[in-house]
Amino acid sequence: MNGKITVFGAGNVGGAVTRRLIERKLCKKVVLVDRSPGKAQGVALDILEASPVDLLEPVCLSGENLEETRDSDVVIVTAGARRTEGMTRDDLLRVNAQIVGECVAKAARYSPYAFHIIVSNPLNAMCHVAMRAGQIPPSRITGMAGILDACRFQYFIAKELNVSVENVQAMVLGEHGEDMLPVPRYSTVAGVPVAEMIPPERLADLVARTRDGGAEIIRLMQTSAFYAPASAVIQMVSAVVMDKRKILPCAAYLQGEYGVTGAFMGVPVKLGANGVEQIVEIELSDQERQALGASADKIKQQLAVLGQAC
Repeated sequence: MNGKITVFGAGNVGGAVTRRLIERKLCKKVVLVDRSPGKAQGVALDILEASPVDLLEPVCLSGENLEETRDSDVVIVTAGARRTEGMTRDDLLRVNAQIVGECVAKAARYSPYAFHIIVSNPLNAMCHVAMRAGQIPPSRITGMAGILDACRFQYFIAKELNVSVENVQAMVLGEHGEDMLPVPRYSTVAGVPVAEMIPPERLADLVARTRDGGAEIIRLMQTSAFYAPASAVIQMVSAVVMDKRKILPCAAYLQGEYGVTGAFMGVPVKLGANGVEQIVEIELSDQERQALGASADKIKQQLAVLGQAC
């Protein structure tokens, strides 16, 4: 690998991702790109000016000239608009599809073999848009979804039981949104099924809070989350650049797995230097499989709005 990572979008998430990449020393150079070159320059400069105190090598630069992004190992897309007053969900879908499509088309021109991580919302549909725009093989693109959702579920479980978050493993499948599927049956505390430690009605509350996790953040601080999404992205990047072959819940393109074809869904995948090296299928109950199917149908409806239905 060349040790270069490009981040599209210099907003809160893009800035936090850039900062974490440098802190974790996951690459030799980070190139930050934004539709507003001044914004990318400002964020990059802010990070660079902290380097003498943080004792981190100044490896971040603003990529007004896209030639700077050439031969990136990983491309991370966080760019996108926020829904404004009078804008429907379909309006936002179309606006962000154009933004994401433009970013990935540019990235693919300079880094045709990069692994792509999509963060922009609505995430599952944006993964599909990106795959088409950059003509990217399904193994070289995934969406940051399940890790963030599972982290939220893990935290809520740990807080409920007053145990270390390190003791908790959680599983969340499906759409990154209201139709996500937290799966308590595959969630454990030090190996003990969470259903044996938390009463059903209380566990149902934690599942509901997980589904509402992003909206809760927005209600509290009037903007989307960025620290936790950035940490989720970093875990994915680490798995790829360090060839960990780590099994993580990510949005991957399904081609018959879980009975779903033609949609990016949050499922356990093995991530390594070759990208998505395996989609891990777990046994689901009829009810869970039905919920996952409903989640897939919603994503396909979004693709139909964009004229990208399979």
